[in-house]
Amino acid sequence: MSLLNFLRSKVFLKQLLLALLALIIFAFIMLKYLKWRTNHGQFVKVPELAGKSLDVAGIELKDNDLVLVVQDSANYNPDFPRFSVIEQIPEAGSLVKEERKIYITLNPSGFRKVAVPEIIRKTYRQAKPTLETIGFEIGKITYVNDIGKDEVISMSHEGERLSPGTLLPKTSKIDLVLGNGSRAQ
Repeated sequence: MSLLNFLRSKVFLKQLLLALLALIIFAFIMLKYLKWRTNHGQFVKVPELAGKSLDVAGIELKDNDLVLVVQDSANYNPDFPRFSVIEQIPEAGSLVKEERKIYITLNPSGFRKVAVPEIIRKTYRQAKPTLETIGFEIGKITYVNDIGKDEVISMSHEGERLSPGTLLPKTSKIDLVLGNGSRAQ
């Protein structure tokens, strides 16, 4: 029997129809199973977590059949309480499936600490942008007799003298003592 005759035979066509019928039935059963397994069309609304503590956020998510995942701590935000949620993914009000992971970012306890740079004997014009780039603020500026006009002679924070490398919270005010360009007499 040649291949062409076999492809035209009733046996082959009958087997082909049975295979197609089995494939259609299998696909129908799989689609129904997936619809049931994934709770098709059923959603949960994500609650607003911003400003809430980690414990409260965990309880709210558990009550809504959602999973809490702490992603990270961000830069300190003074608008939110310490250790509270400042960001969540997906956003509040989004419709998601049950058991969906909700990623949250927590507010740390304060600004992170940054090392004070070496600015002694640098001009105020050089020191100011260096300090501001790191995140410090310039506090009180005083002048003393020193030949280096507008050179940083010393620096302090809240009355304590600072040395380069000292760790201070970001946004701390650093007071500077600058030279006035006069020789000491």
